[in-house]
Amino acid sequence: MNVMTATKGRILWIDDEIELLRSHILLLSEKGYNVETATNGEDAIELVREHPIDLVFLDEMMAGIGGLKTLSKIKDIRPELPVVMITKNEDEGLMEEAIGVKISDYLTKPVNPSQVLLACKKFLEGKKITGAQLSRDYIKEFNQISLALQQNLTADDWTSIYAKLVDWSMELDHHPELGLKQTLTDQFRECNVEFSKFIERNYRQWLGQKSRPTLSIDIVEKYLIPQLTPDRSVFFFVIDCLRLDQWMAMESVLREYFDITRDYYYSILPTATPYSRNAIFSGAFPDEIEIRFPEIWEQWEDDDNSRNRYEHQFLENLLERRKIQLKPESKYVKILDPEFGRSIEQNINSYTKNRLTSIVVNFVDMLAHGRSDSQILKEIAPDEAAYRSLTQSWFTHSSLLGMLQTLSRQKNVKIVLTTDHGSIRSLRSTKVIGDREASTNLRYKYGRNLKCDERHAIFIKNPSDFRLPKRSVTINYLVAKEDYYFVYPTEFHKYVNQYRDSFQHGGISMEEMILPVVTLEPKK
Repeated sequence: MNVMTATKGRILWIDDEIELLRSHILLLSEKGYNVETATNGEDAIELVREHPIDLVFLDEMMAGIGGLKTLSKIKDIRPELPVVMITKNEDEGLMEEAIGVKISDYLTKPVNPSQVLLACKKFLEGKKITGAQLSRDYIKEFNQISLALQQNLTADDWTSIYAKLVDWSMELDHHPELGLKQTLTDQFRECNVEFSKFIERNYRQWLGQKSRPTLSIDIVEKYLIPQLTPDRSVFFFVIDCLRLDQWMAMESVLREYFDITRDYYYSILPTATPYSRNAIFSGAFPDEIEIRFPEIWEQWEDDDNSRNRYEHQFLENLLERRKIQLKPESKYVKILDPEFGRSIEQNINSYTKNRLTSIVVNFVDMLAHGRSDSQILKEIAPDEAAYRSLTQSWFTHSSLLGMLQTLSRQKNVKIVLTTDHGSIRSLRSTKVIGDREASTNLRYKYGRNLKCDERHAIFIKNPSDFRLPKRSVTINYLVAKEDYYFVYPTEFHKYVNQYRDSFQHGGISMEEMILPVVTLEPKK
């Protein structure tokens, strides 16, 4: 038998009554498919072994070795080859057996032409058809977003735009052949230019308004406290440095176990852990923390690594201010290494006896910092798509997923999960000048006499305008916009090259500021 060159795909139809199917075969030929036939399993197996077949239609009831055995042998030769089984038998046990040996689809006799054609399009043209539709849909969305950028957008509008861009990022991950990746990257950059202007115009006003977007300081009040009822155990997970796209990859794994309600909030500035995460746990802006906990702030000044040691104390103080008394008192866990994470995973059920357990997970932040310093990690995760894929790979094998899976089997458990800030792939450097005491952060700085190109950053002369700690009367702040990162003039080119294309946080971008806060309820 001779398998000809096909325009749309090569189909092998295996049936011992193949003559009765000539009308179907003729239709497929007219539609541009090349159809080869076999009347028994032995011939079919030989054809699959010797020729490039793209799709198999297989009769379940045949003389000789039979349909299921033929299917098994075909899969031994070509595991990836899609096989559509056709049968008169609607027995559920047979269907399960066929699915067990990796059948791709199932049609019941008598099949009609539209069923056969649909199966061919699904397996042979599905990606092409889907890609063409995606291209049309994305171009339409692209134009809508470009038009929206010319309007007077609200915080909710920006959340919607960013969520759409993230959805498209993840959709286009599956269709690199469409060549739309650079277009989307350019649109992200265009949006971040306008988003930075939006934040510069509106952020300071938000800090004094009640009717403003949800900020870091509102998370406990708005999402956690309402869950603290006497009949349930509440878990509050905070994953350091988690972008929305990384969360979406994780969410796809968790949908099997939980009903998920996703909302969004804005991180305070700078979008860095000492500010944003302490704001979450304390329900207070950094300048309020400076007044309320002066002794802690003094320690922060001397020890940069101690800035997030007091989260449990902050949360207890916030609950006390809200006159919420928990018995037993709330528990707090910070996971900094895998071994400790596994020990918490093994004992997570014991925490369900508590009314409230807060768990901070630092791995994603460590991954971002590790990628900056490791050529291997940069090779593994060269761009945003690979970075979220790497996050999903970690999550799939992590103690965090193990904890959540265990909690999904418990009654009267509610989970609130969020992050303190995201990160952005920093691709453009900007020169900054400051004294020796200035902070070393790449996306924000505080110190005396700081200077840089103000097109690339917000200059904060008076920290109280942004509810930031004064530290001293001469301290001011710089917060980077878009995807810029700060580099000092000394050994400028060395550090430009060292930190270019690293994931950083602390500045102003959709990726750093617009963040998920989700409620997970175990499926009943």
